[in-house]
Amino acid sequence: MSAEKTSRDAAIAGLQSGLSFLLTQQRDRGCWQGEVKWNTMLVSQYVIAHHICGQIIAPERKEQLLRYLRFHVLPDGGWGMHSESPAYVFHTALAYIAARLLGVPAADPLARRAREWLEAHGGVLAIPTWGKFWLALIGIYGWEGVNPILPELWLLPRAFPLHPTRLYNHTRLIALPMAYLYGARFTAPISEITLALRGELYSSPFGKIDFSKHRDHVAASDLFVQKNALLRAFDATARFYERFDLEEIRQSALDACYARILAEVRTSGGVSLSPVNGSLNLIALWDRRAPEFAAAQANLDYWSWSDAREGLRFCGAHSHTWDTSFTIRAIEEIPQGLAGSAAQVSLTRAYGFLRDSQILEDLPAEERERNRGGWCFSDERHQWPVSDCTAEALIALLKFEPQMAPAERISDQSLVAAVEFILSRQNRDGGFGSFERRRGPRWLESLNPTEMFGNCVVEGSYLECTASCLSGLAHFRQRFPEALRPRIERAMARAVRSILKRQCADGSWEGSWGVNFTYAIFLCAEGLVAGGLSHAHPALRRAGEWLLGRQKADGGWGEHWSSCLRGEYCEHPNSQVIMTAWAVLSLLKMGTSRAAGAVERAVSWLLSRQQLDGDFPSESPAGVFFRTGLLHYELYKNYFPLWALARYLGDEAMSLRRTKSS
Repeated sequence: MSAEKTSRDAAIAGLQSGLSFLLTQQRDRGCWQGEVKWNTMLVSQYVIAHHICGQIIAPERKEQLLRYLRFHVLPDGGWGMHSESPAYVFHTALAYIAARLLGVPAADPLARRAREWLEAHGGVLAIPTWGKFWLALIGIYGWEGVNPILPELWLLPRAFPLHPTRLYNHTRLIALPMAYLYGARFTAPISEITLALRGELYSSPFGKIDFSKHRDHVAASDLFVQKNALLRAFDATARFYERFDLEEIRQSALDACYARILAEVRTSGGVSLSPVNGSLNLIALWDRRAPEFAAAQANLDYWSWSDAREGLRFCGAHSHTWDTSFTIRAIEEIPQGLAGSAAQVSLTRAYGFLRDSQILEDLPAEERERNRGGWCFSDERHQWPVSDCTAEALIALLKFEPQMAPAERISDQSLVAAVEFILSRQNRDGGFGSFERRRGPRWLESLNPTEMFGNCVVEGSYLECTASCLSGLAHFRQRFPEALRPRIERAMARAVRSILKRQCADGSWEGSWGVNFTYAIFLCAEGLVAGGLSHAHPALRRAGEWLLGRQKADGGWGEHWSSCLRGEYCEHPNSQVIMTAWAVLSLLKMGTSRAAGAVERAVSWLLSRQQLDGDFPSESPAGVFFRTGLLHYELYKNYFPLWALARYLGDEAMSLRRTKSS
């Protein structure tokens, strides 16, 4: 038996084992949805918000929340930004407060070690602005030490460059309740636990601390974006403005902010954009004793996740559409005869999920752009569709459509609506935004108030979104050659130019939503080939050579998440399953002539990492947002390797082998 035959047989066995495991992860509704893991901040804010609003958390729920905090505490006693980061003052302080509110005694080792860590790293006075804000809400930090978050900005004309509606949607919908609560100087009633926390978290008596001197004091452990002269001037101007007695204007601004909060809560059915602004909205609703409070509180559980191992926690996002679309694409690429009937049944159910979870109506909210035709990252309850999620769902539906009975297919009108939605997210530079088109100028990034995150103030043109949208438009054009043809062809040409223009000098592309260059190359290769570039195009050849130059000795690829922080490739000490799968998919898609041997070695390495049940091990986080917010997508380790094996066994790999032999 030849070595190639042996390799193929092993790949088939690995593919079928991986497929069997992945099929067991399908949910009752037909979707796939893996946990999107982030950090303890979401649990901490949930607990603090419930304390502020006087809501009792049931004992068994407290136990599960504490299990999560205990599970993720670091050996030094702190909590970090993600599973592999060092501890942050921000996350440690909030987790400490949450643990105490959940009943952990101050003398408990969990609390004691957290206090010791905080003391060694500047204490809570060095917490970033968003942390100062949360501490002020609960009454353990002075509002005079929080840089202004003016509600009056929401009264400005929409054309004004600093109007908050120009901001990225996550940022502005966090800033909205923050502006309301800051403007009202909302503080929870001072209780026994508040007084205890004041004594535990400060070395000086609380009443003698001049919090105004610590407005810009941020621990080195937490600082990612240094405050510049423009932002310092903006803060100084805002403080000067607040010296005047403008009570009527302030009240009008508070009312305007609250009206927007209420509209967003109602529009989203109480789910909100994320649990971050959801918890803040909850406090604002409580302050106004709004009837919507109960529904908003209950619907925070939309974001929850629990299991016996880690307890109860909250996800910053859910990934129903994202995981389902990529899973369909992976299984659809399995060569005929290797998938089996069970896969067909699963794909039929998955198709039904995508068909039924499309957003079919626009929402009557002032800040919303076109929603109709889009898909959310999660499901239709979220009501915030995304460009690349829509594109990937569109591709998945088009690929499986021929196998569906005509009566069960998504309508042509719905597919056209999806394309209309995608086109509505293209920016002037030809790239695509995520939730929206870019609303504000790039210079607004210099007013980044978060200190912990980067590239978070305005929407951008993201390579990954652009590549997915390009691919989605190309697949639609193949199915409907004449529908919207001039607009689609123009949008595709602009997207191709945008991607090519942003290629780095070394042949790579830098991503925004994954780690980092490896991820961006994978999606750019998919998009550019779908968009009509040949394998011989210099951009694809250079990207292929870049990948080949970073293959590890064991056959795998591994990029470290610090690439996202530094903006340059950083090698991980170990090969990673997800990145190796991305590299294999990229090399096979691009048809790089020297790739055949590299792909063989990579496939062998992937198979060596596969477990007996077909699963792959969890490794380093491969997703990211705002540069520092690393995310672990639980199912990436399953469908991307499966997809890589399917492509390896399919036509594109055979074409690559023929290219090599000729």
